[in-house]
Amino acid sequence: MGRLVYSAICSLDGYVADEKGNFDWAAPDQEVHAFVNDLERGIDTHLYGRRMYEVMREWQTMDVAEAPPFVQEYADIWRSADKVVYSRSLEEVSTPHTRLERNFDSAGVERMKAESQADLSVGGAALAAEAFRAGIVDDIHLFVVPHIVGGGTRALPNGVRRPLRLEGERRFANGTVHLHYRDAE
Repeated sequence: MGRLVYSAICSLDGYVADEKGNFDWAAPDQEVHAFVNDLERGIDTHLYGRRMYEVMREWQTMDVAEAPPFVQEYADIWRSADKVVYSRSLEEVSTPHTRLERNFDSAGVERMKAESQADLSVGGAALAAEAFRAGIVDDIHLFVVPHIVGGGTRALPNGVRRPLRLEGERRFANGTVHLHYRDAE
């Protein structure tokens, strides 16, 4: 049985994007990126909202031939994974291994988890908020960047209360801290 994993790179004050939607301050360096790659290898299906899919689909056509090996590796990992995009406004998806769903269905995600030998990830703060509210997120990986942005898109939703257990932590040379929490219920 797979687990539903939420991973986010966020500012110290808890935002994945600033008030203008920028997240350039969150770009991982080689050490963090390699760690993310290791986490992503265990994911075989990504669940995205429209906005996150539009950001991530660039990995499909990005020319990484001259990129560092850790970037090439991430592109390969992302391209080979299945994707489910939840959107009422997107006309179609443009990447292989991708299907479009109009509505987020937590029971359907629970079935995907039960049928999967690998983990699934939920990407994008808005879609993750729906999964948190439904109580189906099993693991949280936060990469806290030493940057304060003062507002924007929150990494974690308001109005959700869940007991969590700290499973691991790691400090990186650039000041980023990785925190892995698991649902304690």
